[in-house]
Amino acid sequence: MIASPVAGSLAMDILEEINQIRIIDPHSHIPPEAAAAKSIDDLLSYHYYTELAHSLGMPKECLGLDYPARDRCREVLGYVCRMDNTVQYSWLLWILKTTLGYTKNAIEPGDADMLFDASLKIYQAPGWERQSLELGPIDQVFLTNDFDDPLTGFDTDRFVPCLRTDEMVFHWQKAGVKERLWRRTGVEVVDATSLGKALRELFQFFLNRGARACAISLPPTFHAQPVEGADLTMELLKGGPSVGRSQGIFWEIARCCAEFGLPFDLMFGVNRNVFPKGVHQGCDLFDQRLSLIQLAPIFNAFPSVKFPVSVLSSAQNSELVAYSWIFPNVIASGHWWYANIPGLIEQDLRARLHGIPREKILGYYSDMYKLEFGPPKYLMFKQVLARVLAQDYVAPGAMTRNQAVELARDLLRNNPARIFPAIR
Repeated sequence: MIASPVAGSLAMDILEEINQIRIIDPHSHIPPEAAAAKSIDDLLSYHYYTELAHSLGMPKECLGLDYPARDRCREVLGYVCRMDNTVQYSWLLWILKTTLGYTKNAIEPGDADMLFDASLKIYQAPGWERQSLELGPIDQVFLTNDFDDPLTGFDTDRFVPCLRTDEMVFHWQKAGVKERLWRRTGVEVVDATSLGKALRELFQFFLNRGARACAISLPPTFHAQPVEGADLTMELLKGGPSVGRSQGIFWEIARCCAEFGLPFDLMFGVNRNVFPKGVHQGCDLFDQRLSLIQLAPIFNAFPSVKFPVSVLSSAQNSELVAYSWIFPNVIASGHWWYANIPGLIEQDLRARLHGIPREKILGYYSDMYKLEFGPPKYLMFKQVLARVLAQDYVAPGAMTRNQAVELARDLLRNNPARIFPAIR
């Protein structure tokens, strides 16, 4: 898919210029201490491939930590070859051709050992991390950092810290969460007041180390509501899950975002563990029993906070377009997870471009776990973007080609830099 030419010479010309834009990637799951793959096993262990392979009948046993990596590659690659119609396959083929010199137009299972050996040599060579970023070209990658991450040992100008808050909001009652927050902040949370103090210490810690965003993934059942101090204190002292506690902590985090000037990324709509027998990270699905009206109270309460919002289906995308249209602080963000395929990206992107001011769109984020996936995923998006710009703007005369490329630059670089400014 992504290796095929974009239809139309105008779109091809636009794509050629878009490919020169140096990207700021506003959301990933990169571990900065091991950002690039060490072998093809790291690529084939990406959840897209293990999920699809498992759906084709692959047993889960080969994904165990004690399973030999070379044998796992043989196993997974045998199933990957049966998904050659998918965009995920095209990402992998692009990586193999571009980074390992693979010359075939289809991946063959019998090449597993050869590819494994080549990846060990190339991916573990000095400088590979920088080379893999240049294939984008990608200048900055935003991370997903646990609240007690030390944020040391990596270049925070290249790998930008982002405070992920899910554990505090939804798993407060689990063993170790409160203790970890105490060790990070020096504040023991015993009531709503001390919670606020701990969160402010946490935000300051992250800001001192270059953080430029706060983020959370919200289930479809979540409703943003404030919780009064006395009530929140009672909820904090409860055991077990608590809707009120989750709402109260979420609200206090948004308050800190307003105080410290951090945008708050909201990824809305994942229903966890729908398929409990799935592979790791392959248990969750989206759920359309939701509406952004559930988040409207937080948008209204904190007008100074920028809320980049991600959704998982085109039905939800229509609502997101409307909210970004009306709310000054709501931003349409990326094409997330199950919506990250070209057919859906094209219709969702077209709706956003037709309905939302350009500065309120974060064009794409990689959501990658290893750097090698950034360039082919962005290439997929850029091909769709070039086609939409050519068909809807340049060909009808609404924009010149240069204006269309500048619009692409806003989506891929200028908007992430402006929406997530460095705060020192």
